Amino acid sequence: MFHVVLYRPEIPPNTGNVIRLCANTGSALHLVRPLGFELTRRAVRRAALDYAALARVTVHDSLEACREALAGARLFSIETSGGRTYSAAAFVPGDALLFGAETRGLPAEALAAVPCERQLVIPMRPGNRSLNLANAVSLVLYEAWRQQGFCGGC
Repeated sequence: MFHVVLYRPEIPPNTGNVIRLCANTGSALHLVRPLGFELTRRAVRRAALDYAALARVTVHDSLEACREALAGARLFSIETSGGRTYSAAAFVPGDALLFGAETRGLPAEALAAVPCERQLVIPMRPGNRSLNLANAVSLVLYEAWRQQGFCGGC
């Protein structure tokens, strides 16, 4: 249905939670190296529970390799510098949602690969820096899925 791309994730439980989220929404998860942990680490397994077997997870050596694998997918970035709110975007099945590392977000070169109209932001109160990565993915992915009528086979 949708593709979730985590660029250089650092915190194992966040990735484990996103694995569960992708399994429950029928979305594919793409992880871009380097990862801040081993996928076999206990913390990832505990957060993902038994959903890891239900999720499609692919690890890519670079963002370029991930983009090549997703050829044809529209890429959206979700970053605090985005120009449009995520809820203003019109998502379609096959879209790819790109999220940055927990402590650094997305670098300028990653954002440069995304058209301005697809650089999205999650609104927050002034002065706040960011949301938890897994929570941010949940908000945007469920909005995209909601726009499809929560269609399980899309």
